[in-house]
Amino acid sequence: MKIKLDIDTRTFVRFWLVVIGFVVAAFVIYSARTALIIIASAAFLALVLNPPVNRLARILPGRSRVGGTALAYVAVVLALGAFMFLVVPPIVQQTAKVAETFPGLVTSATEQYKGLNAFIHTYNLQPQVDSLVNSIKDSATSLAGAVGSNLLSGIGSFFYGVSTLIMILGLSFFMLVEGPVWMKRLWRLYNDENLMDYHQSLIRRMYSVVTGYVTGQLSISAIAGLFAGLSVFVLSLIFNVPANFAIPAAAIIFIMSLIPMFGEMIGMVIIGLVLLFNDPGAALVFVIAFVIYMQIENNYIVPKIQSRKLELSALAILVSVIIGIYLFGIAGGIISIPIAGCVRIFVDEYVTRKGVKKSRRALAREKSVKLV
Repeated sequence: MKIKLDIDTRTFVRFWLVVIGFVVAAFVIYSARTALIIIASAAFLALVLNPPVNRLARILPGRSRVGGTALAYVAVVLALGAFMFLVVPPIVQQTAKVAETFPGLVTSATEQYKGLNAFIHTYNLQPQVDSLVNSIKDSATSLAGAVGSNLLSGIGSFFYGVSTLIMILGLSFFMLVEGPVWMKRLWRLYNDENLMDYHQSLIRRMYSVVTGYVTGQLSISAIAGLFAGLSVFVLSLIFNVPANFAIPAAAIIFIMSLIPMFGEMIGMVIIGLVLLFNDPGAALVFVIAFVIYMQIENNYIVPKIQSRKLELSALAILVSVIIGIYLFGIAGGIISIPIAGCVRIFVDEYVTRKGVKKSRRALAREKSVKLV
């Protein structure tokens, strides 16, 4: 049995135009992904700063939103400056200490190697050992040659990051100042008040999800950073650990814990490695204490602070974080969960409206049957 489909030229052309349009849009988005990440980060920062800016604008004379935004940005710049002043010098000091400790480890390994000379000569392993040593020397030479280029690229990456941060701060400043004006212009385009009220309610729900999640996550990160800093300070009183590393440890955990699922574990490993070069016992105690803290956080602190703000399953959170990190890096991992929460609101609204329409149709059918 043969089936013949008649498709007119207009429908055929429309179909392929839609397909080509999707391909072109995907290519444009991929090509402009860096700019889109900057814009999305600025919008995310503007959403985070919008509540304090609103409060400051109500307090200031004339309800100046520009003044409230400026005060909020002064606070952000001061926080960044304090971070650089308090965190960077101890990190540089610890890096230098690691560099000083490493040759001692090499010397110790060499002495242990000398103790194995009898074993090597007994079993005629000297050629293999010489080959291994020469291979390590060659690798070290190539690594030393790459240090210069890596240093230059690191300096370039630093200045690129600073310029990107300045662009994000500038964009979010103008978004905060002009955002309410643009929203008013958008609502004026609506002719249907019911549709406008529905969209406003939807946007308010999404805004509540984003701000609620960010506020809760900042609180959780602050608690984790405080615990890490106090732990390192207490360890400095018992073990051979510098007390000034407490603030960098708190900052590392605070920043890394903003990355869901994996961040705190990565921060714990970084601090543990730094403590290991100072005192292995301190590193072991810190890792054990922080693992216990993470269990308490996951079972008590997170549910208490973030309860019913997102209503996402663990699988949905994990999938959204993985997609965000692989597409947009660390920034994508940070904003992936609130975006997933907004997507959930869209899906819920779609399912609800579809269910309402089905129930209305069923009622209409029942009425028509009764009339017949």
